[in-house]
Amino acid sequence: MIRHFLNLSDAGPDGVAAMLADALDRKAARAGWPKGKVDADTPLAGHVLAMVFEKNSTRTRVSFDMAIRQLGGTSIVMDAGQMQLGRGETVADTARILSGYVDAIMIRTDDHAKVEELAAYASVPVINGLTDYSHPCQIVADLQTVIEAGYSLPGLKVAWLGDGNNVLTSIMEAAGLMQFEVVAACPQGFQPSEAEVALAGGRARVVGTAREAVEGADIVVTDTWISMGQEHADTKLAAMMPFQVTGELMAGAKPDAKFLHCLPAHRGEEVTAEVLDGPQSLIWPEAENRLHAQKSILRWCFGQIG
Repeated sequence: MIRHFLNLSDAGPDGVAAMLADALDRKAARAGWPKGKVDADTPLAGHVLAMVFEKNSTRTRVSFDMAIRQLGGTSIVMDAGQMQLGRGETVADTARILSGYVDAIMIRTDDHAKVEELAAYASVPVINGLTDYSHPCQIVADLQTVIEAGYSLPGLKVAWLGDGNNVLTSIMEAAGLMQFEVVAACPQGFQPSEAEVALAGGRARVVGTAREAVEGADIVVTDTWISMGQEHADTKLAAMMPFQVTGELMAGAKPDAKFLHCLPAHRGEEVTAEVLDGPQSLIWPEAENRLHAQKSILRWCFGQIG
Protein backbone atom coordinates (compact mmCIF):
# COMPACT_ATOMS: atom_id res chain seq x y z
CA MET A 1 0.00 0.00 0.00
CA ILE A 2 1.35 3.41 -0.98
CA ARG A 3 1.82 5.83 1.90
CA HIS A 4 0.72 9.30 0.86
CA PHE A 5 1.09 12.23 3.26
CA LEU A 6 -1.64 14.68 2.32
CA ASN A 7 -2.79 15.42 5.86
CA LEU A 8 -1.58 14.46 9.33
CA SER A 9 -4.40 11.93 9.67
CA ASP A 10 -2.80 9.88 6.87
CA ALA A 11 -0.06 8.99 9.36
CA GLY A 12 -2.27 8.89 12.44
CA PRO A 13 -1.01 9.43 16.00
CA ASP A 14 1.46 6.54 15.87
CA GLY A 15 2.89 7.68 12.55
CA VAL A 16 3.27 11.28 13.70
CA ALA A 17 4.89 10.11 16.94
CA ALA A 18 7.32 7.98 14.93
CA MET A 19 8.18 10.94 12.71
CA LEU A 20 8.86 13.15 15.72
CA ALA A 21 11.06 10.57 17.44
CA ASP A 22 13.00 9.96 14.23
CA ALA A 23 13.43 13.68 13.52
CA LEU A 24 14.77 14.32 17.01
CA ASP A 25 17.18 11.38 16.84
CA ARG A 26 18.49 12.15 13.37
CA LYS A 27 18.96 15.83 14.20
CA ALA A 28 20.96 14.94 17.30
CA ALA A 29 23.09 12.44 15.36
CA ARG A 30 24.14 15.19 12.92
CA ALA A 31 25.24 17.72 15.55
CA GLY A 32 28.32 19.55 14.30
CA TRP A 33 28.25 17.98 10.84
CA PRO A 34 28.46 19.95 7.59
CA LYS A 35 25.00 20.31 6.06
CA GLY A 36 25.96 18.43 2.90
CA LYS A 37 27.25 15.32 4.66
CA VAL A 38 25.01 12.31 4.11
CA ASP A 39 23.52 10.54 7.13
CA ALA A 40 25.59 7.53 8.17
CA ASP A 41 22.88 4.97 7.34
CA THR A 42 21.94 6.56 3.96
CA PRO A 43 18.36 5.22 4.29
CA LEU A 44 17.11 6.59 0.95
CA ALA A 45 20.18 5.94 -1.16
CA GLY A 46 19.22 5.73 -4.83
CA HIS A 47 15.82 7.36 -4.32
CA VAL A 48 14.72 10.41 -6.30
CA LEU A 49 12.21 12.99 -5.08
CA ALA A 50 10.34 15.19 -7.58
CA MET A 51 9.38 18.58 -6.16
CA VAL A 52 6.62 20.43 -8.02
CA PHE A 53 6.03 24.09 -7.18
CA GLU A 54 2.94 26.02 -8.20
CA LYS A 55 3.67 28.45 -5.36
CA ASN A 56 7.00 30.07 -4.58
CA SER A 57 8.92 28.74 -1.63
CA THR A 58 12.00 29.18 0.51
CA ARG A 59 11.69 26.78 3.45
CA THR A 60 9.78 23.99 1.67
CA ARG A 61 12.07 24.00 -1.34
CA VAL A 62 15.38 24.06 0.53
CA SER A 63 14.34 21.78 3.39
CA PHE A 64 13.00 19.01 1.13
CA ASP A 65 15.99 19.30 -1.21
CA MET A 66 18.43 19.02 1.69
CA ALA A 67 16.32 16.31 3.36
CA ILE A 68 16.52 13.90 0.44
CA ARG A 69 20.23 14.67 -0.01
CA GLN A 70 21.05 13.99 3.64
CA LEU A 71 19.11 10.72 3.42
CA GLY A 72 21.29 9.68 0.50
CA GLY A 73 18.92 10.40 -2.38
CA THR A 74 18.56 13.15 -4.98
CA SER A 75 15.87 15.58 -6.12
CA ILE A 76 14.43 17.14 -9.24
CA VAL A 77 12.90 20.60 -8.79
CA MET A 78 10.15 21.68 -11.19
CA ASP A 79 8.18 24.90 -11.38
CA ALA A 80 4.71 24.18 -12.74
CA GLY A 81 4.97 26.97 -15.29
CA GLN A 82 7.99 25.25 -16.84
CA MET A 83 6.38 21.84 -17.23
CA GLN A 84 3.38 20.56 -19.17
CA LEU A 85 1.20 20.82 -16.07
CA GLY A 86 1.31 24.58 -16.64
CA ARG A 87 0.20 24.13 -20.26
CA GLY A 88 -2.90 22.06 -19.65
CA GLU A 89 -1.67 18.49 -19.09
CA THR A 90 -3.98 16.97 -16.51
CA VAL A 91 -2.93 16.30 -12.94
CA ALA A 92 -3.77 12.63 -13.45
CA ASP A 93 -1.51 12.34 -16.49
CA THR A 94 1.26 14.19 -14.68
CA ALA A 95 0.97 11.76 -11.77
CA ARG A 96 1.30 8.75 -14.05
CA ILE A 97 4.28 10.23 -15.92
CA LEU A 98 6.23 11.28 -12.85
CA SER A 99 5.59 7.92 -11.18
CA GLY A 100 7.59 6.30 -13.96
CA TYR A 101 10.60 8.53 -13.34
CA VAL A 102 10.87 9.15 -9.60
CA ASP A 103 10.29 7.44 -6.25
CA ALA A 104 8.17 10.15 -4.57
CA ILE A 105 6.47 13.44 -5.41
CA MET A 106 6.15 16.54 -3.25
CA ILE A 107 3.85 19.28 -4.52
CA ARG A 108 3.22 22.80 -3.22
CA THR A 109 0.04 24.15 -4.76
CA ASP A 110 -3.24 25.97 -4.15
CA ASP A 111 -6.26 23.71 -4.50
CA HIS A 112 -6.15 20.70 -2.17
CA ALA A 113 -8.07 18.71 -4.76
CA LYS A 114 -4.97 18.75 -6.97
CA VAL A 115 -2.95 16.93 -4.32
CA GLU A 116 -5.74 14.42 -3.82
CA GLU A 117 -5.96 13.79 -7.57
CA LEU A 118 -2.18 13.47 -7.85
CA ALA A 119 -2.21 10.85 -5.09
CA ALA A 120 -5.14 9.01 -6.67
CA TYR A 121 -3.24 8.44 -9.91
CA ALA A 122 0.38 8.22 -8.70
CA SER A 123 2.01 4.88 -8.03
CA VAL A 124 4.58 6.47 -5.71
CA PRO A 125 4.11 8.41 -2.43
CA VAL A 126 2.74 11.96 -2.76
CA ILE A 127 3.48 14.58 -0.10
CA ASN A 128 1.48 17.75 0.45
CA GLY A 129 4.10 20.51 0.70
CA LEU A 130 1.27 23.04 1.14
CA THR A 131 -2.26 23.62 -0.11
CA ASP A 132 -4.86 26.25 0.67
CA TYR A 133 -6.52 23.68 2.95
CA SER A 134 -3.66 22.27 5.01
CA HIS A 135 0.06 22.38 5.74
CA PRO A 136 0.94 19.10 7.51
CA CYS A 137 4.71 19.22 6.95
CA GLN A 138 4.90 22.54 8.80
CA ILE A 139 3.10 21.13 11.81
CA VAL A 140 5.45 18.15 12.16
CA ALA A 141 8.29 20.68 12.41
CA ASP A 142 6.29 22.77 14.87
CA LEU A 143 5.60 19.79 17.12
CA GLN A 144 9.28 18.86 17.03
CA THR A 145 10.15 22.40 18.09
CA VAL A 146 7.67 22.29 20.96
CA ILE A 147 9.12 19.00 22.23
CA GLU A 148 12.65 20.37 22.00
CA ALA A 149 11.51 23.31 24.13
CA GLY A 150 10.67 20.85 26.89
CA TYR A 151 6.92 20.45 26.46
CA SER A 152 4.86 17.28 26.37
CA LEU A 153 2.18 17.29 23.69
CA PRO A 154 -0.68 15.73 25.72
CA GLY A 155 -2.19 18.52 27.79
CA LEU A 156 -0.42 21.32 25.92
CA LYS A 157 -2.40 24.51 25.32
CA VAL A 158 -1.83 26.24 21.97
CA ALA A 159 -3.26 29.68 21.22
CA TRP A 160 -3.78 30.71 17.60
CA LEU A 161 -4.24 34.35 16.62
CA GLY A 162 -5.48 35.79 13.33
CA ASP A 163 -6.53 34.11 10.11
CA GLY A 164 -8.34 30.76 10.22
CA ASN A 165 -6.12 29.36 7.48
CA ASN A 166 -4.45 26.13 6.34
CA VAL A 167 -1.87 26.15 9.13
CA LEU A 168 -4.59 26.39 11.77
CA THR A 169 -6.44 23.51 10.11
CA SER A 170 -3.40 21.28 10.44
CA ILE A 171 -2.75 22.40 14.03
CA MET A 172 -6.30 21.45 14.96
CA GLU A 173 -5.90 18.10 13.22
CA ALA A 174 -2.69 17.56 15.20
CA ALA A 175 -4.52 18.42 18.42
CA GLY A 176 -6.96 15.60 17.85
CA LEU A 177 -4.19 13.13 17.05
CA MET A 178 -1.69 14.12 19.75
CA GLN A 179 -4.14 15.12 22.50
CA PHE A 180 -3.51 18.81 23.08
CA GLU A 181 -5.80 21.85 23.18
CA VAL A 182 -6.15 24.66 20.62
CA VAL A 183 -7.91 27.95 21.31
CA ALA A 184 -8.16 30.15 18.22
CA ALA A 185 -9.06 33.83 18.12
CA CYS A 186 -10.08 34.92 14.62
CA PRO A 187 -12.13 37.89 13.39
CA GLN A 188 -15.60 37.36 11.98
CA GLY A 189 -15.41 36.25 8.37
CA PHE A 190 -11.99 34.66 8.83
CA GLN A 191 -12.82 31.85 11.23
CA PRO A 192 -12.24 28.15 10.48
CA SER A 193 -15.25 26.10 9.42
CA GLU A 194 -17.08 23.81 11.83
CA ALA A 195 -15.69 20.82 9.93
CA GLU A 196 -12.14 22.07 10.38
CA VAL A 197 -12.65 22.67 14.10
CA ALA A 198 -14.11 19.16 14.36
CA LEU A 199 -10.78 17.71 13.20
CA ALA A 200 -9.53 18.29 16.75
CA GLY A 201 -12.10 15.87 18.19
CA GLY A 202 -13.42 18.36 20.70
CA ARG A 203 -10.01 19.75 21.61
CA ALA A 204 -10.32 23.02 19.67
CA ARG A 205 -12.55 26.05 20.08
CA VAL A 206 -12.82 29.50 18.55
CA VAL A 207 -13.12 32.56 20.77
CA GLY A 208 -13.74 36.22 20.06
CA THR A 209 -10.77 37.96 21.60
CA ALA A 210 -7.01 37.53 21.48
CA ARG A 211 -6.71 37.90 25.25
CA GLU A 212 -9.13 35.04 25.86
CA ALA A 213 -7.17 32.79 23.47
CA VAL A 214 -3.77 33.33 25.08
CA GLU A 215 -4.89 32.97 28.68
CA GLY A 216 -2.89 30.09 30.16
CA ALA A 217 -1.33 29.21 26.80
CA ASP A 218 1.97 27.35 26.57
CA ILE A 219 2.46 28.15 22.88
CA VAL A 220 1.25 31.19 20.93
CA VAL A 221 1.11 30.86 17.14
CA THR A 222 0.25 33.16 14.27
CA ASP A 223 0.81 33.37 10.52
CA THR A 224 0.91 36.05 7.87
CA TRP A 225 -2.49 37.65 7.29
CA ILE A 226 -2.08 38.07 3.55
CA SER A 227 -1.33 34.68 2.01
CA MET A 228 0.64 34.14 -1.17
CA GLY A 229 -1.41 35.11 -4.20
CA GLN A 230 -3.80 37.33 -2.26
CA GLU A 231 -3.82 41.04 -2.81
CA HIS A 232 -2.80 43.28 0.07
CA ALA A 233 -6.35 43.74 1.34
CA ASP A 234 -6.73 46.77 3.61
CA THR A 235 -10.11 45.52 4.83
CA LYS A 236 -8.63 42.23 5.96
CA LEU A 237 -5.69 43.92 7.66
CA ALA A 238 -8.04 46.19 9.60
CA ALA A 239 -10.10 43.22 10.77
CA MET A 240 -6.97 41.39 11.88
CA MET A 241 -5.25 44.17 13.87
CA PRO A 242 -6.98 43.36 17.19
CA PHE A 243 -5.37 39.90 16.92
CA GLN A 244 -1.79 41.11 16.48
CA VAL A 245 0.70 39.30 18.74
CA THR A 246 2.37 41.92 20.90
CA GLY A 247 4.53 41.82 24.00
CA GLU A 248 1.51 42.88 26.03
CA LEU A 249 -0.54 40.02 24.61
CA MET A 250 2.24 37.48 25.27
CA ALA A 251 2.22 38.62 28.91
CA GLY A 252 -1.31 37.20 29.14
CA ALA A 253 -0.05 33.69 28.35
CA LYS A 254 1.99 31.56 30.76
CA PRO A 255 5.19 33.29 31.92
CA ASP A 256 7.37 30.81 30.00
CA ALA A 257 5.14 30.67 26.90
CA LYS A 258 6.86 30.34 23.53
CA PHE A 259 6.02 31.93 20.19
CA LEU A 260 5.88 30.16 16.81
CA HIS A 261 5.43 31.49 13.27
CA CYS A 262 5.88 29.41 10.10
CA LEU A 263 7.35 32.41 8.22
CA PRO A 264 7.65 34.55 6.20
CA ALA A 265 6.66 37.14 8.81
CA HIS A 266 5.57 40.74 8.44
CA ARG A 267 6.79 42.68 11.44
CA GLY A 268 4.21 45.22 12.50
CA GLU A 269 1.29 43.28 11.01
CA GLU A 270 0.50 39.87 12.54
CA VAL A 271 3.34 40.17 15.09
CA THR A 272 5.55 42.91 16.47
CA ALA A 273 9.32 42.82 16.12
CA GLU A 274 9.51 42.78 19.94
CA VAL A 275 7.91 39.32 19.98
CA LEU A 276 9.26 37.88 16.73
CA ASP A 277 12.87 38.70 17.60
CA GLY A 278 12.46 38.37 21.37
CA PRO A 279 13.51 35.69 23.88
CA GLN A 280 10.19 33.80 23.75
CA SER A 281 10.40 33.30 19.98
CA LEU A 282 11.36 29.89 18.60
CA ILE A 283 11.04 30.83 14.93
CA TRP A 284 14.63 30.03 13.93
CA PRO A 285 14.78 26.49 15.37
CA GLU A 286 11.24 26.04 14.04
CA ALA A 287 12.44 26.94 10.54
CA GLU A 288 15.49 24.66 10.80
CA ASN A 289 13.30 21.81 11.97
CA ARG A 290 11.51 21.83 8.63
CA LEU A 291 14.60 19.98 7.34
CA HIS A 292 14.58 17.34 10.06
CA ALA A 293 10.82 16.90 9.88
CA GLN A 294 10.88 16.45 6.09
CA LYS A 295 13.46 13.69 6.44
CA SER A 296 11.21 11.77 8.78
CA ILE A 297 8.15 12.38 6.62
CA LEU A 298 10.03 10.92 3.67
CA ARG A 299 11.12 7.90 5.71
CA TRP A 300 7.54 7.35 6.86
CA CYS A 301 6.28 7.49 3.28
CA PHE A 302 8.75 4.78 2.32
CA GLY A 303 7.68 2.58 5.25
CA GLN A 304 10.97 2.88 7.12
CA ILE A 305 9.37 4.16 10.33
CA GLY A 306 5.94 4.04 11.95
